[in-house]
Amino acid sequence: MKVVIIEYNAGNIQSVQYALQRIGVNAILSNDHATIKSADKVIFPGVGEASSAMRSLQQNNLHLLIPTLQQPLLGICVGMQLLCSFSEENNTDCLGVFNLTVKKFNTQSNLKVPQVGWNSIYNLSSPLMHQVPENSYCYFVHSYYVPQNNFAIATTNYVEPYASAIHHNNFYGVQFHAEKSAAVGEQILKNFMAL
Repeated sequence: MKVVIIEYNAGNIQSVQYALQRIGVNAILSNDHATIKSADKVIFPGVGEASSAMRSLQQNNLHLLIPTLQQPLLGICVGMQLLCSFSEENNTDCLGVFNLTVKKFNTQSNLKVPQVGWNSIYNLSSPLMHQVPENSYCYFVHSYYVPQNNFAIATTNYVEPYASAIHHNNFYGVQFHAEKSAAVGEQILKNFMAL
């Protein structure tokens, strides 16, 4: 099986590679369109800020390629947010795979923003969450979130309930860092490989 991690300037690429190696998957890093198109599975990682991440994708026309991919694709953290149509982070137009707006956590709440650390996921559905127990803990680092919506396959509470994982056709996204979420994250990555 050929697994490609999209290489661009906003990827938490090494930790994703190590997590995949732990489950026996050697992934290729690439920003080459033909290589990405020929993959069986594509991972779209992301760390950092939405507008600079989008600019980095645009440098290699990856913003045109990603929405056209036909194989299973998993967006992680900012990678999930970029699959939406718009982010309030620097008013950024994103890839539009999901017709959703990424919002900033209300900083008037008594909770710290960004959310950093372990939090639970519940209301799990989709094969991506196979054998993941309800209320499992995953590792989060983010100030922006995707509100509850019809694509949600996991929910998390922080400031308010929000979609911590989404799915539409061959596109999947997780707000948490699956690659840093211990056994639960490993199970989710295994499930993605089995799709």
